[in-house]
Amino acid sequence: MNRSSVKELLQSDKFLHEVHVKGWVRTFRSNRFIALNDGSTINNIQCVVDFENTNEALLKRITTSAAVSITGTLVESQGKGQKVEINVTNLEILGDSNPDEYPIQPKKHSLEFLRENAHLRVRTNTFSAVMRVRSKLSFAVHKYFQDNGFNYVNTPIITGSDAEGAGEMFKVTNFEANKAPLNEEGQIDYKQDFFGKETNLTVSGQLEAETYAMALGKVYTFGPTFRAENSNTTRHLAEFWMIEPEVAFMDLDGNMDLSEDFIKSVLGYVLEHCEDDLAFLDQRLTQEEQSKPQAQRSDMSLLEKLRFVVDNNFKRVSYTEAIDILRNSKPNKKKKFQFPINEWGADLQSEHERFLVEKHFKCPVILFDYPADIKAFYMRLNEDGKTVRAMDVLFPGIGEIVGGAQREERLNVLKEKMAALNIDEKELWWYLDTRKFGTAVHSGFGLGFERLVLFTTGMSNIRDVIPFPRTPQNAEF
Repeated sequence: MNRSSVKELLQSDKFLHEVHVKGWVRTFRSNRFIALNDGSTINNIQCVVDFENTNEALLKRITTSAAVSITGTLVESQGKGQKVEINVTNLEILGDSNPDEYPIQPKKHSLEFLRENAHLRVRTNTFSAVMRVRSKLSFAVHKYFQDNGFNYVNTPIITGSDAEGAGEMFKVTNFEANKAPLNEEGQIDYKQDFFGKETNLTVSGQLEAETYAMALGKVYTFGPTFRAENSNTTRHLAEFWMIEPEVAFMDLDGNMDLSEDFIKSVLGYVLEHCEDDLAFLDQRLTQEEQSKPQAQRSDMSLLEKLRFVVDNNFKRVSYTEAIDILRNSKPNKKKKFQFPINEWGADLQSEHERFLVEKHFKCPVILFDYPADIKAFYMRLNEDGKTVRAMDVLFPGIGEIVGGAQREERLNVLKEKMAALNIDEKELWWYLDTRKFGTAVHSGFGLGFERLVLFTTGMSNIRDVIPFPRTPQNAEF
């Protein structure tokens, strides 16, 4: 007999036929009712055991998280809370679970405790819901780009360039610790290393993606990136996934159009395909919010935030206009901002971005034309010589979620900017070549996938939206 998933059975209206299902026991009560889950849905199916005619030794082995195989008859449920249930005719224990040792009991555990048991936490409702949403979001990302004529490019994980210019990169070396050869200047001689030069784990696939956009037209990367930033915050990971489209012949306006359309599309997809999981996560977030002081509670539920983004046009505002709004705002005048806004050129913080979205415009916001001094070297310089064609997409509850720009396509200007920042042309000779041979306007953006999952699921810590988080002092599992 073919095995059915719990999701299929819960949606079935064919009663009184024999079914076969496998999964893990969530609860077993009254020596009779098994709540069974197989990961296909957040909902369990109730399996009713004829305990009077079942071996007592077998009944004792039906414990939380035991793996079981069940054959029985699908019937209309007599109890509340479920439409169907299974009258069990045959039950086999596939894998025992000692209740005295199993750490994830059917009760509420702290997120910190569950992180310490990351290999088992996905067996809880919260984490199974988060990871199914993550999976659907990942598919939606690829679907959007593939449906819109983009080519998927796998950019290098090991790189010799620092795209962000931040220098917070993990080194890749074949040298043994404390045994690295030195050159005549007394510095490590990377010419003798595996790759013949200093190499790191990538922080971005953007620069390589740009080169492919200048031949394939529309490309995107979606892969792991790494940052050696010693930040123990709820928004930082040392290993995370980045989505980075790059498009030839597209200016900043086109880039803003693309980012808005992309975000609305992928969020719309999960709203349609993750209804049960999002309903659970929405309820979970509402309960979490109730435990906070009134002033810290969100004005919107999770589903309202998602609809807020999908259903509203994104407001486009220049950085200069945003600074004027913030400078003259009540929170700034009453010194309520942790970081007061006093002058043009300030780097906006999350509190400023959220004020613009949640209080002032009451819709998602795209800020553009930032001061050149606070943005990367590869962003196109505007005619005023002070600002660059950069843009950030701002969301409720989170602030910046997307960062992008029209790229500097003029060779002479790019060289001047690199020289001012002491970036060696020899290290990026291949990047400069794209400005020598058929240069053209092109643009792109970067979106940290975990930030998107964080927003979509309503979780408060980025460590809870990736299967096995890598953070300072933590590389367990």
